[in-house]
Amino acid sequence: MGWNSWNTFETHIDEELVKGVAQAMIDNGMRDAGYNYIVLDDGWMTKERDADGNLVADPEKFPNGMKALADYLHEHGFKFGLYNCAGYDTCAGYPGSMGHEYQDALTYASYGIDYLKYDWCNTGTRDAQEAYTTMRDALYAAGRPVVFSMCEWGHSEPWTWAEDVGHLWRTTGDIIDCYDCVQQWSHGWKVILDMQMDQAEDHQGLGPFAGPGHWNDPDMMEVGNPGLTFAESRAHFSLWCVIAAPLIAGNDVRDMSPEITQLLTDKEAIAIDQDKLGKQGFRYYQDDEREIWVRELSGGDWAVCVLNASDEMRETEVDFSRLYFMFQDGVENMSIRDIWQKENLGNTDDTPVVKRPLEAHDVMFFRLSPVEG
Repeated sequence: MGWNSWNTFETHIDEELVKGVAQAMIDNGMRDAGYNYIVLDDGWMTKERDADGNLVADPEKFPNGMKALADYLHEHGFKFGLYNCAGYDTCAGYPGSMGHEYQDALTYASYGIDYLKYDWCNTGTRDAQEAYTTMRDALYAAGRPVVFSMCEWGHSEPWTWAEDVGHLWRTTGDIIDCYDCVQQWSHGWKVILDMQMDQAEDHQGLGPFAGPGHWNDPDMMEVGNPGLTFAESRAHFSLWCVIAAPLIAGNDVRDMSPEITQLLTDKEAIAIDQDKLGKQGFRYYQDDEREIWVRELSGGDWAVCVLNASDEMRETEVDFSRLYFMFQDGVENMSIRDIWQKENLGNTDDTPVVKRPLEAHDVMFFRLSPVEG
């Protein structure tokens, strides 16, 4: 959980912005809700390495250097992440790490970073597994524990080989702040969500490849960004929780509405995302108007998210009695907790069906728990 600069600021980043973001995340409760990684994406360095081949933080953007910024964030209860790329240049044209992996890993360790996002631009004919394994080994050799975020876009199906290489791996191209649009290599969040199911033959999609310490990454969130309605932001966040996605915010957290702040810091939704079983959810049902996504949780609980997939307000329902897989191992009755309404709706014996009008692209989100006796 954390925040990344790219979705809102691209390469327009500097020390003042980072400190402002950190303070905002303290003030609005995001840090205490678990968003403890602050990650600077592309554009933090100069266009050339120094005479010894070292990366150099842009002195105009970061006049006190990266070590001082890392120390500042650590002192304020955060962990610090940086970006680079497996190619000769990054996606925005800054020095990539190809041929400099061990040197760069030592540089990151000297800064005190805790997270590395590693992209896939300008790699030529390079093999992805070789490239990411090389950087993994360099990070190990540097001796500082680092979360290794692989941003290879899913081209080489990293979910099939990356469990022992990275902690999380991108499964698709970049996300943008729309529901289902497609713009060259970028996709709306619903398109990316569907790809989590469509890229594997298993009925649970990519879920079987993920678990504690090795996660499918459908990209940073666009929650709160201007291209989404509030309903779409709520559905986006809910479904990222269902698919056990890393929760990396990508909006300007210094300027959020109270509704978006409450959404991003909701303890019940976050608890579903961070559930210790670590099992990724999947789409159980789909038609032109409605989708039902489910996730098995620890303690016999289940998360159920019902999406109005149509482009207009509709009466949308879920019949819990049809979700037969929840009623196994002696479980006959489940309590129903409505995450967003903050209501207990009774038990499935008494309330097997929940139906209500939903705005276009909005969701109902529930947690069900076994009832004893």
